[in-house]
Amino acid sequence: MLKEKMLTTSDFGRIFRPKGIVKTCDIKCSRGCEQMQINPISVAFVLPCLNEVRTIEWCVKRALEALDLINQRFGLSGEVIVADNGSTDGSQEVARNAGARVVPVSEKGYGAALLGGFEFAKADYLVMGDSDCSYDFVEALPMVEKLLEGADLCMGSRFAGEIKPGAMPWKNRYIGNPALSGILRFLFNTKISDAHCGMRALTRDAYDRLNLSSTGMEFASEMVLKSVLMKLKMAEVPITLSQDQRGRPPHLSPWRDGFRHLIYMLLLSPTWLFMAPAALMFVVGSVLMAFLVAAGDSEIVWLGSLRFGDHWSIAASASLIISLQTALMGVYALLNSYREGFRQPGKWAMTFLGSSRLQYWLAAGMLLMAAGFSWAFWIAADWAASEFGSLDSMRALIAAATTIVIGSQIFFSGFLISVFSGNRSRHGLGV
Repeated sequence: MLKEKMLTTSDFGRIFRPKGIVKTCDIKCSRGCEQMQINPISVAFVLPCLNEVRTIEWCVKRALEALDLINQRFGLSGEVIVADNGSTDGSQEVARNAGARVVPVSEKGYGAALLGGFEFAKADYLVMGDSDCSYDFVEALPMVEKLLEGADLCMGSRFAGEIKPGAMPWKNRYIGNPALSGILRFLFNTKISDAHCGMRALTRDAYDRLNLSSTGMEFASEMVLKSVLMKLKMAEVPITLSQDQRGRPPHLSPWRDGFRHLIYMLLLSPTWLFMAPAALMFVVGSVLMAFLVAAGDSEIVWLGSLRFGDHWSIAASASLIISLQTALMGVYALLNSYREGFRQPGKWAMTFLGSSRLQYWLAAGMLLMAAGFSWAFWIAADWAASEFGSLDSMRALIAAATTIVIGSQIFFSGFLISVFSGNRSRHGLGV
């Protein structure tokens, strides 16, 4: 009996044979055995392009050289895809002549171009990088190696590698990038040193799981943040950043795009965006309201060297109402992130949601509203007994009204949490 012919690759390729590289074809060979063949596309370099006629040829050729080295070392083949975002300078033809496949992407934006290229690529491993000669794609070799060793996403780090003179403006190098990367490390507890590096590699499985959607420059942040939240295995390798060779201003707007990156980080961090400010406002509001009500009307409350009168009860009421509303917004945002699949609930969240029921929220809301109305009725009755003279219970009346508002917020929020939980009364079942 003839034995099936084995595929010969490098030793490394035999050890780390990735999913999809070796396939069995449907055609029988003349000897009756099934042939084994390499998947024609294992690695795809995706380059976003918008009027890069001066640099796209060099980038494509370096990416092709990188593919040759990847093939020699790992036994993987691939292609270069240029995701053109509406170039009007002939970049498309130059890219084709250099050996790339050009994919037109009509929706404008850095993220839109990369998404279009990724969707077109059928490779198991995806490498992305800019088309302005700032990155040498041959340096993607260790990135692919990290993916073969099990990483889901491999980031390049310009700060761990080399930044050549003139390659990065001083405000980006010493202020913007360090600040944004530091904020990301603080908010998401990650060790990534260069969160906004434009060259990185990821597996097709990771790309499918991330469900990326940003069309602008914040696409880079979305990829990193969702990878951290979904606990994907991440790696980082040093790379070199060279000077942009396009001879024109870059598409990147440091202040605008930096602000968009910051906003996106906050959007994916409900704990810091909603819960932390809510906790602070609740403590301030509740302490101030408690002191004012306990002191009695018309009495000045001293907290250290600060004095507080009746009008501060309005500020305390507003602080309490806003704190609860903000915290509830955080709950909605967290539930949405759980349902979207890019965040896994922690121990405390699972405990809270596991015991949360719609009827509990409704009961709590009604009890608070009932308490507030009873308190307000008692104040009104006392005022009527004084033949509607001077109303000396203003602080207590404001506290009663605040209790009613908070109760109504909790009552109706129970319904909205049930909606976010898949129209279930048991909220933990929706996660």
